[in-house]
Amino acid sequence: MPDSDPPSEPRREASFLQVVSAVSWSFFGVRKRSAMSKDVVNIKPQHVVVVGILLAALMVLALVALVQFITRAS
Repeated sequence: MPDSDPPSEPRREASFLQVVSAVSWSFFGVRKRSAMSKDVVNIKPQHVVVVGILLAALMVLALVALVQFITRAS
């Protein structure tokens, strides 16, 4: 009995920059539905979690550095 499902395309993995871009846009809450649909297919959830934690840590460090700079200048 032949398989009725058409052969699926090989899954392309997203590059690091694509993951960073997707996570960055999600931080701001703006993302096109078409881009999000494409990301869901290409990006692994583990990559999103790791990049999200890294970007959040970088944002916190940048804010701490900015506060330190402002309070030191006063």
